[in-house]
Amino acid sequence: MAGAEEAVDDDALYVLTAVLLTPAQFPSVLGDDYPAACRALALEPYEEGYGLVLGQDGEGARWTVVVDDVSLVAVAIASWDCGMEYDLSPDERSMVAALPGWPLAVAVAAPNLPAPHDPAPVEGDPTPLAPPDTGRWGPAQRRLGADEVALQWAQWRDRTGLDGPDADGTDTGLATGSGEFPAGTRSGGLSEGVRRALGEARAYTESAPPPGRVRSSFAPGGARMIRADGPGWSMVARTDDIAFLLLDEEPGEVIPVGRGPELPGLLEALEKMAVHPA
Repeated sequence: MAGAEEAVDDDALYVLTAVLLTPAQFPSVLGDDYPAACRALALEPYEEGYGLVLGQDGEGARWTVVVDDVSLVAVAIASWDCGMEYDLSPDERSMVAALPGWPLAVAVAAPNLPAPHDPAPVEGDPTPLAPPDTGRWGPAQRRLGADEVALQWAQWRDRTGLDGPDADGTDTGLATGSGEFPAGTRSGGLSEGVRRALGEARAYTESAPPPGRVRSSFAPGGARMIRADGPGWSMVARTDDIAFLLLDEEPGEVIPVGRGPELPGLLEALEKMAVHPA
């Protein structure tokens, strides 16, 4: 990228945070799968993936440095998550690109620097990266909502009113707006959107989708957390419990799908073909 690498090379990058961009772990706000997330940054979807280092230069300008040393970035993130200090300083040889802007919202800034801002435009540079619009309901906010359900599984699970993993809740939906549940639940048959999403998820088990459409991660009790996305829908589920669906066509709603006779088999099949963290 003309000018971008030089800007970072000539002035120290003050690292604020970092994220992984791999088939098994990527910022889902950027896309429904790993190739889509890579396209948002104009990167080739290499199987090994990337690390994204977000920081500011000496003038306070926002930069995203893309590196191919995924292990280094993973160690740094794990250390920070444990409250440990870690000096993330990727070798120049590992740098793939230096992109102006940040693709994600970052709530902190480097001390003693001007407020974060896009670098001055240089001819030949790409348009500065910016976080997807999550101010209104749409694919980006729907995927962020699914991330939140996965992170706060126990709280969302408790609010469904379903007694336990064997409860038949396939006809129960529990709506929410702005993150708060209403007092009651709605009942009735599964909506067309829910049926379509479940059908597309089942199709993934028969014909492999793009990498990252279905991911599996650790869950307590020996279970696995399944995360699947598709055009207009996101699913979060535990292999030993129920599933939650979020749909573009049902703004602000988080819809539980109980175990019933079919969900356990679907989740087991998705787990077998899902991408797992290394």
